[in-house]
Amino acid sequence: MATQTRGTAAEKPARSGRPAKKPARTTPALFLRQVIAELRKVIWPTRKELVTYTTVAIVFILVMVGLVTGLDTGFTYLVTKIFG
Repeated sequence: MATQTRGTAAEKPARSGRPAKKPARTTPALFLRQVIAELRKVIWPTRKELVTYTTVAIVFILVMVGLVTGLDTGFTYLVTKIFG
């Protein structure tokens, strides 16, 4: 999957030997407008996709919990048998 960008390419800083100027701070209103603009670009999942992703995540977590629990129980049994 290719990465897509919008807008112009970032300019490289000029190498004039002087330190670069600090960028001006943005106002809270401008920041909120930028956040809203970025959120509009997001492709939100459909309900079906969300249910699928959630199910896959929960099943994976349950499998990993079972694996770790099994290993822990097995190692506990071995250590108990060896050291008594």
